[in-house]
Amino acid sequence: MQVERFLRHLQAEKNASNHTLNNYDHDLRQFVDFLRRRDITDFAAVSHVLVRTFLAELHAKEYAKRSVARKLSVLRSLYLFLLREADIEASPFSFIRTPKLEKKLPKFLYIEEMRSLLLTPDVTIPIGLRDAAMLETLYAGGMRVGELVNLNLQSVDLERGIALVFGKGAKERYVPLGDYAVSAIRDYLLRGRPELAKRSDEKALFLNYRGGRLSDRSVRRVLDKYIDQLAGIKKISPHTIRHTFATHMLEAGADLRSVQELLGHANISTTQIYTHVTKDHLQSIYNRAHPRA
Repeated sequence: MQVERFLRHLQAEKNASNHTLNNYDHDLRQFVDFLRRRDITDFAAVSHVLVRTFLAELHAKEYAKRSVARKLSVLRSLYLFLLREADIEASPFSFIRTPKLEKKLPKFLYIEEMRSLLLTPDVTIPIGLRDAAMLETLYAGGMRVGELVNLNLQSVDLERGIALVFGKGAKERYVPLGDYAVSAIRDYLLRGRPELAKRSDEKALFLNYRGGRLSDRSVRRVLDKYIDQLAGIKKISPHTIRHTFATHMLEAGADLRSVQELLGHANISTTQIYTHVTKDHLQSIYNRAHPRA
């Protein structure tokens, strides 16, 4: 089926994470179900009028603009793939505009909040050593959660303090780890991972309690657990730590191009949103501190 081929393409050629693949699969099946209710089984038979009907149905169900925009993006990608594969001759999405969205500034933690989070794991037990190393690595390298869980033992060079990560589009990049992350990983490898490992040939750096590779979802659960232990910090995702990394780097004087490279962004426009965050942060500090603000 074309949907399965498209998803395999995303996984093999674009190095899409399981989280991304699941989201794409959900959105695509929703569209396929919409077509089947109208006895349409061929993507080539879809017109822009039918696409507008689909969007009207989403609107009637009160889907948020951001959700509709995401579904449109997924379907555009599918049709571009089908065009390249010569399965269809034209895309009905060429005539469809994406709803205009308000720019949503990324959430981030302040330095003291981040420090508190990093100190939360109990490093007297193997799982705590793993979690401490994991959080330090996320913050030190500004990694995506999928990049973190895909790290292997050979991915980190503790002597040089760097890690080789595989980002979106199967692109490799080296990211620095910093002294704290290097120290936390060393402690985990010495006293934590040997207690978790069930097989000597397991390549994954971060292991779950069964000795296998940690999943994206597991990292989210780990983070939720530690956030619950901290007063005054709202629920965040692993991606918030990536936002925090970028924000702290720019606030400390790092240039935008360097942060772009460290994050693995293809376009600098993606990185520029963090300049808005730091400007807002500086404005709030000014407003609090200046006697005539």
